[in-house]
Amino acid sequence: MKTIRSAIFYLGYFLAILVFGLLCLPITPLLPLAGRYRLLNLYNHFIVGWFARICGVRYTVRGRDNVPAGPVVILANHQCEWETLFLQILKPPVCTVLKQELLNLPLFGWALRLLHPIALDRSRPARAMKQVLSQGPQRLREGLSVLIFPEGTRVEPGHRRRYNKSGAVIACRAGVPVLPVAHNAGERWPGHHWVKNPGPLNVVVGPPIATEGRTPEAVLVEVEAWIEEQLASISEVPRPAAASETAASKLPV
Repeated sequence: MKTIRSAIFYLGYFLAILVFGLLCLPITPLLPLAGRYRLLNLYNHFIVGWFARICGVRYTVRGRDNVPAGPVVILANHQCEWETLFLQILKPPVCTVLKQELLNLPLFGWALRLLHPIALDRSRPARAMKQVLSQGPQRLREGLSVLIFPEGTRVEPGHRRRYNKSGAVIACRAGVPVLPVAHNAGERWPGHHWVKNPGPLNVVVGPPIATEGRTPEAVLVEVEAWIEEQLASISEVPRPAAASETAASKLPV
């Protein structure tokens, strides 16, 4: 049954990319940036809702009232594609830090280009890090929030990876709060397998973490401790006691 549901889900998934691409992409460049986000976020709303309906997933989102009005740096754990869609809906408009290769995908990548993401060349890590630290505060000044996955790449449920501090640095430099988010989406939408799993998908949005007068290191410690505490509570897969890797990833995905 899971296989049939997953096949139906992906049929709708790819049809949505085609339909939204053909209908929305010709219009999107004519709109101001805020209008582009509103229009293209219709796709994110559809996929999040389609996934729940077809694959038997039940959403529980706690802490929506913690989302502040102004720009923030969103730091969330990264398990699969689902959270990249949902977090665009949670706090629009959101500038995402992502790998440059995604911009070359037909239709989907072309739409991403219109949203002014921070696209990184991961083969040049030093340059990419400078790009994040310069463009991140700029996007915040423009009124956009910035989404960074501090683990640097997708991490399967039950595994742990040391957090990179670039998001905390951006927040501290701009004087904006960090909005921590924890979820167990990878248990429903496996990152390395196309078959989806029915059941509860839990999201917790934490209170904004102040950055003014604090070091990025101190902010990151608080963020990581909060996210890990929430994951231990909402995850079906047990959490490891400590980071499984000794070196932090330098680049977000």
